[in-house]
Amino acid sequence: MEANAIVLALAALAQPTRLQVFRALVVAGAQGVTPGALAEQLGVASNTLSFHLKELVHADLVATERVGRNLIYRAQFDRMNAVLAYLTQNCCQGAPCELSAAPVCAAA
Repeated sequence: MEANAIVLALAALAQPTRLQVFRALVVAGAQGVTPGALAEQLGVASNTLSFHLKELVHADLVATERVGRNLIYRAQFDRMNAVLAYLTQNCCQGAPCELSAAPVCAAA
């Protein structure tokens, strides 16, 4: 992953409401959630939520899919794992780490 993409992802998460939205989408898992349900769950106005979702989609941390008349938003677990891998790539001062090589998180 390129450094510019990492900066974009971290900048998107560096805002309290967007971080809250992303975490809620992580909890929702592969099933995802509609904006209406997410707005109700988080107590965020729909127009505010729309703005924050757009920023997370732009950073490629969230994907959207139209299912019938509804939009479903899902966390991009592969992208989240790539950001985490980039941040920890040279941990332990170059020595082998105790961390597992398995993905940090996977959509269920």
